Amino acid sequence: MTPSAKIVELPRSQEGTSGYSVASLFSGIGGIDLGFERAGFEVRYQCEIRPFCQAVLETHWPSVPRSTDIKEVKADEIPAADAWVAGFPCQDVSLARMGRRDGLRGRQSSLFFEFARLVGEARPRVLLVENVSGLLSSHKGRDFGVVLGTLAELGYSLGWRVLNSKNFGVPQSRSRVYVVGCYRDREGPPSILFEPQRSEGMSKAGREDGEKPVSPFKRILKHAGAKGPVTKAIAYCLYAESARHTGTDWSRNYVSYPKDGKVRRLTPAECEGVMCFPPGWTKLKGMKDSDETDSPRYHALGNAVTPPVAEWIGERTLAYLRASDFVEAGKDEMAASL
Repeated sequence: MTPSAKIVELPRSQEGTSGYSVASLFSGIGGIDLGFERAGFEVRYQCEIRPFCQAVLETHWPSVPRSTDIKEVKADEIPAADAWVAGFPCQDVSLARMGRRDGLRGRQSSLFFEFARLVGEARPRVLLVENVSGLLSSHKGRDFGVVLGTLAELGYSLGWRVLNSKNFGVPQSRSRVYVVGCYRDREGPPSILFEPQRSEGMSKAGREDGEKPVSPFKRILKHAGAKGPVTKAIAYCLYAESARHTGTDWSRNYVSYPKDGKVRRLTPAECEGVMCFPPGWTKLKGMKDSDETDSPRYHALGNAVTPPVAEWIGERTLAYLRASDFVEAGKDEMAASL
């Protein structure tokens, strides 16, 4: 089933006004944060260790308290929030490395356990954990089992789903696994991650005989006339970590100029568009375009979560929280009347 996507970009002054809040760990450049903010959550806390990403977060959320090293964070330092979101490091479970995967034993992906430590102390109502789909197969699925088992032991009912950004209006095929946990509520995760009916984006059960549909990877878009650039209709997944390539894995994602016989990689600004971030999201004040400044932008964007997917999950999380609070308020009112 393909989730129905609705992308509505609100002015920042109108975002985060629902009365519900979110704390973000392994924040990166704030893809999940931006999505949840658009859904109506107030971003109350961020934790990110990379200096460039910290600078991006500071640019867009200057008043939000922020930590760097999650290993040094204590739960009572994190402001109270209804939901915690985390895209813990994928480097040790990612198939993009094309080498040995250390999984949750790896130096970076093992930081999941620091997240679990904090969750165990704070017990937020809702968790969202994001990672690459390679987490599902790491150590033949045992690592994913450890993630689920660890959170379940802390009292969370869990659901998970692989979502592809291309189904949310994003011009990129980007599959990621999303795990939702609700504290002591088994009805919560499926209500957030799954829709009860088929959406408009789902394929029909049958199709008349005829020409086979053309893959969006093979469809091209021409720009600016005959001499203009040519690009794919949809990009391959942007990788930050790869054994063969760097940044955008540009051997697969490129812009060509057939008339001139030239080929170039996507620019950081174009990668922002492919990820559906607002223009200039990763271009810091005073930053000039150069290979030196492009590199951290490529890396940060390749690691990021696409905001439209996070917004869809955020909207459904908000609906769940509101419904839960409505039920609890009804119980309190009934008890008071007895």
